[in-house]
Amino acid sequence: MSTIPGNSTTTGSSSSGASNVSSALSNTMTQADFLKLMTAQLQAQDPTNPVDNSQFVSQMAQFSQLSSTQQLDTDLQSLASNINAAMQTSQVLSSSNLVNREVLVPSGTMGFDGSTVGGAVNVVNAGSVTVQVLDGSGNVVRTLPLGNQAAGLAQFSWDGKDDSGNTVASGSYTLAATSGKATLDTYVAGKVTGVGYGGASLGTYLQVSGVGGVPLSQVAQIL
Repeated sequence: MSTIPGNSTTTGSSSSGASNVSSALSNTMTQADFLKLMTAQLQAQDPTNPVDNSQFVSQMAQFSQLSSTQQLDTDLQSLASNINAAMQTSQVLSSSNLVNREVLVPSGTMGFDGSTVGGAVNVVNAGSVTVQVLDGSGNVVRTLPLGNQAAGLAQFSWDGKDDSGNTVASGSYTLAATSGKATLDTYVAGKVTGVGYGGASLGTYLQVSGVGGVPLSQVAQIL
């Protein structure tokens, strides 16, 4: 806390004391600090040239304004926090309606468990699109020619068979989609098994079978 120097030997001391109080007041946050400063000023003032009443009124007005501003800021922060929490809760509850629904989410891998798996390719420019399914060693086990596709999501499905018609082993497979020389982003369809909140950085997320946790904002389509 700033101290107010004694001014019994200085003719301009009262105005100097008022200036010090105003400066210190701008950094105070409590009424107790303000009263300490006022008391110190009264003790340090020149008896022959006391501080004018109007100066005290002005200082009290400054304190009142700062105190009100601080309280308003605190109230706004509390309100914003409550609104944010309510929105998060509402979003999680609303997203619970997606449980047991199929969604299309970005993924470069696809899990095969014996059932046909669906997916999609994000076609940037219209053209012929091809999807390849690769095993864990990077070998192409199935090539899926999708033909000419317009820009947008082009859906496909894989029955779990290789190019020779044999059913592959259950497990995780990599997807590679191309159109000409361009590499395209792939999406996988999966059932939503749960909904959660992963904090401010992640937000609401969906637990998608065969994929894992996916931010709600990344869902491309509800099937």
